Amino acid sequence: MWLQTLADVWTTRLSGFLEGAGLFVATVTLIYLPGRFVVLPLARRLLDALGTNDTFELPFLKVFHAAIAVFALFNAAVASDFTSFLKATEALVAGATIAIGFASKDVLGNFVSGIFIVVDPKFNIGDWIQWKGNEGIIEDISFRVTRVHTFNNELISVPNSELTANAVTNPVAKEHLRLTYSFGVGYDCDIAEAKSILVDEATNHPDILDRPRASVFVQELGPSAVSLEARFWVHHPARTDVTRIRSEYIQSVKERFDAAGIEMPYPYQQLTGSLEVTHPDDGHATHAHSE
Repeated sequence: MWLQTLADVWTTRLSGFLEGAGLFVATVTLIYLPGRFVVLPLARRLLDALGTNDTFELPFLKVFHAAIAVFALFNAAVASDFTSFLKATEALVAGATIAIGFASKDVLGNFVSGIFIVVDPKFNIGDWIQWKGNEGIIEDISFRVTRVHTFNNELISVPNSELTANAVTNPVAKEHLRLTYSFGVGYDCDIAEAKSILVDEATNHPDILDRPRASVFVQELGPSAVSLEARFWVHHPARTDVTRIRSEYIQSVKERFDAAGIEMPYPYQQLTGSLEVTHPDDGHATHAHSE
């Protein structure tokens, strides 16, 4: 008799569970699918009509999508009376919540950092950024990471908290970018002529601005050469343009220096002192002195 009673109890509970599960799935489907395939596309069209950029639009749509899913799950839990199940296992739920909280603290930190990145008008998808010895083009900003496409065709997933905690350089944030390059010329060369050539080649390059005007400064007196630093400006900089312009400028300067007989010496260091060499046959030492 007691076995029959136990079986009836389990049958009733299983039936109630299956009924609740079916109602849960049905509620999720009825809320999530219209939200995913109707409301979300409408939100995307509205943002496009408002002219928002990808830096704001893509993360916003991801958050909105997640909100739709959470809303569907919450209402499904209420409709299927899963809340009573959660109350019955509240100790287990509390423990799981604490564990998830500790495990997700870094995720939450990256998420908050991602929000700061999104609202920063100087940090946009498509920008060229440099940080901690790395550089590349921002390809995507997600909840946890910012994906950067490097110039070696690599894709780096950078935690958002790393970008907000460290200095990030955006070379293309302004309309103009100043480039510098150092040239070493021999001590016997005409410094004034070398400086004139550096300015002329910057002026003659079609992609280097006339205003602000290129300038040259004596940077230092090195062991083997006088270091001249050339400074010039480019308009609407991009990584590929900067590399090309710098390369063309250096090549044209080298050709002008060669034509003018201006030497660009290799670094060297003069050593003084004596050298002792011992012959293995007779054990006698030979001394050499150099200055």
